[in-house]
This record gives sequence, C-alpha cells and structure tokens, in this order.
Amino acid sequence: MTDVLTFSSKELLDLRRDPLLIILIGFLSVAVVISVLVGAADFRIQLDAYNQYAQQLANSGSGTPAAPPQLFPLQLLRGGVEYIEILGALFAVVLGYGTVAKEKHRGTLQLMLTRPIGRFAIAGGKLLGLSVVWLVVVAFLTVVSIITISTVGGASLTWHDLIRVVIAAMLAWVYLMFWSALAIALTVLSRQLSTGLIVGLVVWLVIVLILPQIGDTMDPDNQVPGGLFASLQIKKADELAVMAHFTWFDDIRNGIEVSSIEKHFERLTFGFLGIKEQYNQQPLAYIWGDLFPYAITLAVATLASAFFALVATTRRMLQRK
Repeated sequence: MTDVLTFSSKELLDLRRDPLLIILIGFLSVAVVISVLVGAADFRIQLDAYNQYAQQLANSGSGTPAAPPQLFPLQLLRGGVEYIEILGALFAVVLGYGTVAKEKHRGTLQLMLTRPIGRFAIAGGKLLGLSVVWLVVVAFLTVVSIITISTVGGASLTWHDLIRVVIAAMLAWVYLMFWSALAIALTVLSRQLSTGLIVGLVVWLVIVLILPQIGDTMDPDNQVPGGLFASLQIKKADELAVMAHFTWFDDIRNGIEVSSIEKHFERLTFGFLGIKEQYNQQPLAYIWGDLFPYAITLAVATLASAFFALVATTRRMLQRK
C-alpha cells in the first residue's frame, strides 16, 4: 500500500506540472459556461415568443393562452453534460495514455522497476492519482456549474437541485475513470506508444461517437426538431400504438445505443438532472429505481476497466519493446 501511495504522489506531482491539466479544466469550464448561457438565451427567446403570443390573444380577445414556458435550472446543464461525455472522455484517454508514455519517454520506467515494488504498485498508483485528479476536475466543474446557473443563468437552485448536481458529478467521475483506466491498459499492452494512443482513440470514436449516432439516426423521433410525432400532432397514446408494431426495430436501435457506455452515463445524468422530461421534477427514489440498471453497468464497466489496467501492467509488459 505504501508503494501505491508513493507512485500516486508522484503522479499527482507530474500532472500538477502538466499544462494539459490546466487546458482541460479551462476548456471544460468554458464549455459549461457557454452551454448554460446558450440554454438561458434559448429560454428567454421562448418566453419572449410566448409573451408576444399572449399579448396578441389579449388584443384580439380570443381567450386565455396556454401556460407560459418554465425554466428548470438543471436542464441548462445539458450542453455541459454532452461536452463531458464526448470531450471529457477524449481528455481522459489522453491523460491515461500520458501516465504510461511519459515514463518511457523520460527513461524513468527502468529506474522505477529497479525498486522492490509490489505487483500492482505502478498501476494502482497511477489509477489512484488519476482518481484524485478527476475528483478535483469534476468538483471544480460542479462549482462552476452552480455559480453559472445562479448568476448568468438567472435561476435559483434548491437543496434538492444541489443534491442532483452532486449525483451527476459522481457519475461523471466514474465515467471519466473508465476511460483513463482503459487507456492505461491499452498503452501498456501496445508495443509502440503511438499504437496505444491510436487504439484508445479508435475505441473512443466507436463507443462515444459511432454507436450512439447510429442509435439516434435509427430513432424516427430524432429526425425532426421537436420530435416527429409532435410535429405531426400525434397524441402520445397513438404514438405508442404505432410504435407497438415496430418493437423489434426499437429493440435493435436501443441495443445499439446501450452497447455504448456513454449512453449509460448520459441516461443517468439526464435522468437525475431532469433533462429527460419523464424524470423532470420526479423524486430521486423514482429516478433511481428506473435507472438502476444503467448505474450498475457503469460501475461494473469502470471496475472492469481498472482491473484490466492492474492486470495488464506487469514488469514484462512495461519493459517490452
């Protein structure tokens, strides 16, 4: 355990000096702020359009307008979550790769292996160090999100909202650790460092971009802004009746989507933040009960990725050329 803490401390010192970490925090922070600004501006546009519509109805004496649009503060984080699930995962791959690559580039690997260290000391230290780094990053982004929503977003957060934001942050930490641990394992198993990075980026490309995009494209309701059935003014009951004839197609589409760990993270965070309408303003117990399988899959995948990194990082694999 002492060896693991020693290597973890070394990893934290190295990452603290790495400009990539500052770039990572700065870039994701700006992305979160911009996403909240865009979401708040979009709501103001909807509210202005409603006010104009209501005024026209009042002038014509046509009756009472529908209820005005509501601002649900946590829904402003949609863009920030999407940045984390796509670009955050990319940064996690690069950081995981860098923890192994730097040792070989600097020639410190051979020095480390001359010490009588434990079997899992190197990999365990790197994973522990990265876990602390990602905890700091996620905590910083959480504070930025809360401040941005409360100021430029023009919304106030309740204690229940803060709890939901913290849950989403914990899910983000687990998700990012999955990618960093996977990148460590792939880099160690590659004979050439460039191969490890390329394989990691290919896996990221398939899981984060290709598979979810295929699933989204196969969903007919995503082909029209606002939803296909809504644009055709089809009621929900009729929509369900139509889709009942295509259950096999929807099963295939959903199967492609959930084969991506990114979709598990997205559905969990969208649920707890109320971004997905069916979970908006619902109790946490209801959301947790409905999304529990996704949480199990995300946790198991991250543990498996960490175990993969621990098992793959051996003296023989590290010294292979």
